[in-house]
Amino acid sequence: MHRVAATVCAVSLSLGANADDRFADVEITDTPLNGAVHLLQGSGGNIGVSAGDDGILIIDDQYEPLAEKIAAALGKLGSDKPKYIINTHYHGDHTGSNAFFHEHKGSTIFAHENVRVRLADDDKVSESALPVVTYEDGIKLHFNNETLHVMHLPNGHTDGDSVVWFEEPDVLHTGDLFFNERFPYIDLKSGGSVEGYIQSVKTLLGKVDDDTIIIPGHGPLANKSDYQAFLNMIEATRDIVQKHKAAGMSVEQIVEQGLGEEWAAWSWNFITEERWINTLY
Repeated sequence: MHRVAATVCAVSLSLGANADDRFADVEITDTPLNGAVHLLQGSGGNIGVSAGDDGILIIDDQYEPLAEKIAAALGKLGSDKPKYIINTHYHGDHTGSNAFFHEHKGSTIFAHENVRVRLADDDKVSESALPVVTYEDGIKLHFNNETLHVMHLPNGHTDGDSVVWFEEPDVLHTGDLFFNERFPYIDLKSGGSVEGYIQSVKTLLGKVDDDTIIIPGHGPLANKSDYQAFLNMIEATRDIVQKHKAAGMSVEQIVEQGLGEEWAAWSWNFITEERWINTLY
């Protein structure tokens, strides 16, 4: 069975005292963007918000222990009861509050079909956390006088990735097809692949321009130049690893040699240089 514990959210879905302690001091911050769009940040995946006369729509909802804090932040934007939730993929740092919002706030959850399949395959996830509206390729929503294009991109971060483009304000939420300023997590056990990830990023770069505001799955707000730098890093580090692999080096030898100082700053606590090399290998 595919378990959320095997993903980026691994150690953080525990609902015991340790989890409570971890999230006790987390604050949910709001950054207004263009049009009806806001960015909420706390712990876990970045949350995109549409707030206006039609109500509240959110993209992803972080960890379950943060649900009430997220609801309080949404209340300041008009309502603590989002009508709709779009999950960009199934990992618990993006879907952890699904059950709370569905059960207590009446939210309707949208996601790619594979998100429902993977969440349903986890015995730690309740029925109320599952998406109730699923799609194969995408869906279009008209909300708060803006058009939201929800698009599925195959086999990148996972096999259920979606991105959301707010057309009129020109804001793109990439989900975890973008980890700004850090090595990405590619879930190879859940349908993700390095080449698929690269192709997804290239596809999205072809859809944005220099004015597009990009909400990454993790990290600070970005623009097209930042996203291009991210792609350049992936391709350059992939080429390093593949060159050494073709020369007969083992993954352990490549880890020992490293990727060089140019890419050192991209390492972080979850995807270290060693883990990124293993992914590329």
